[in-house]
Amino acid sequence: MIEKIKHWVDENKESIKSTYNYLHSNAEISWKEEKTTEYLCSQLKMLDIPFKTFDDHTGVIGYWGNEEEGPVIGLRADIDALWQIVDGEWKANHSCGHDAHMTMVLYTITCLKEIGFYPKGLLKIIFQPAEESGKGAQALIEKGVMNDVDYLLGIHVRPIQELTFGQASPAIYHGATTLLKGRIEGIQAHGSRPNQGINVVDSLGAIIQAVNSVKIDPTVSASAKVTMVQAGGNNINIIPDYAEFGIDIRAQDNHVLHQLIEQIEHAILYAGSANRAKVEVETLAAMVAAEPSPEMEELVKAAIVEALGEDALAAPPVTPGGEDFHFYKSSFPHIQATMVGLGTDLQPGLHHPNMSFNLDSLQNGVKVLAISTLKLLQQEEICTKVKETKIKGWNRSTSSSSA
Repeated sequence: MIEKIKHWVDENKESIKSTYNYLHSNAEISWKEEKTTEYLCSQLKMLDIPFKTFDDHTGVIGYWGNEEEGPVIGLRADIDALWQIVDGEWKANHSCGHDAHMTMVLYTITCLKEIGFYPKGLLKIIFQPAEESGKGAQALIEKGVMNDVDYLLGIHVRPIQELTFGQASPAIYHGATTLLKGRIEGIQAHGSRPNQGINVVDSLGAIIQAVNSVKIDPTVSASAKVTMVQAGGNNINIIPDYAEFGIDIRAQDNHVLHQLIEQIEHAILYAGSANRAKVEVETLAAMVAAEPSPEMEELVKAAIVEALGEDALAAPPVTPGGEDFHFYKSSFPHIQATMVGLGTDLQPGLHHPNMSFNLDSLQNGVKVLAISTLKLLQQEEICTKVKETKIKGWNRSTSSSSA
């Protein structure tokens, strides 16, 4: 079966690239992925795979197999793009590889279907919206999509600084991330009479200095920086009375991130209000750090070796980047979950407006995902154990009715 998978993927490489090119050319931002969702639904329909969408947001979940026969395995791909300036024009742009992730998950299922495989268990194909907002995974969790999942696989293209083309890792150890947005209210005045006003620019300067002064355990990778400030209008002779700012906070450990946030918020409120300005701050988005699943990683290691060879196997990259994929395991600790890191020679970097990578890596990703899925469903011990617990009535409530 493994050789069938590899042969099928190689035979369909042009079709895989064509699908990628379509998705890349039709990028849509978080919560606006209407056409993307329609396209994915049409592809699942062509594969004769039942699916459900959501009344209040984008995304689609496909269902293949029967959970009473074995484990429930989730295959997850994020579907949203970023909004950024590309060659002087603001547009939706797939500069984080979500177009590639959708393509690889879609062709993993297509491959298994067309080579005559049938799952002894349930494959839940999860096309998740709004990863870039940090809220897409949580939306699906609230819908009950993850209630019955036993194993969860994801994949993410990696920059050349982490993995090169032909390599793959059994996990990606993303860090925790929180994005804060703040507002400052002061009092306008004439530039010649600053004593009559409260200058929000003074508050901004104090906040930037205070954030840069926060210290945390140096043995844990962490950072906090002001990344956006806006204040004043076109008239330079007016003391401005309103400003906004943004802060990007990251740590490799969830506990350290919480400590850092507490100190940052304290610093913002006290430093920014020292001149009597009113300061408010809110959390725009947050992502938790990866929590390893050793058993799952061992299985994916074996799949990488069988799909690409021993030389392809690489250690999991440790990255300060965030991924809302890790909310799934954080919310459901029993789930064995991992995200495959795929070497693609991606340059100059993720989120760069002109990001590009070697499209031949798409084949490698499909092979690794398909063989990992096959291995999960062929583990007789696991399948038997899961089946027995479900027969005894332990099975968690399913999400198909709530999707």
